Amino acid sequence: MPQLSLYVDAETLRKIEKAAELEQTSISKWVTSKIAEHLEKNWPENYRSLYGSIDDNSFCAETIKDFSGDTEREEL
Repeated sequence: MPQLSLYVDAETLRKIEKAAELEQTSISKWVTSKIAEHLEKNWPENYRSLYGSIDDNSFCAETIKDFSGDTEREEL
């Protein structure tokens, strides 16, 4: 498995050690999990709670009531 060296200040190391201890894991596993979480293509934690949070008519989808002006499709 590849290895990575990180240079952090004493205060950051203290925080990392404490966080790893609280999660009952090694520093290496804790840092690896945080890097992996950061690199995953996920929406932010509270993203879904934003749905419906804007009370403004300019954010409503337009309804198309008449399709008569559309160009007809070619039959395949």
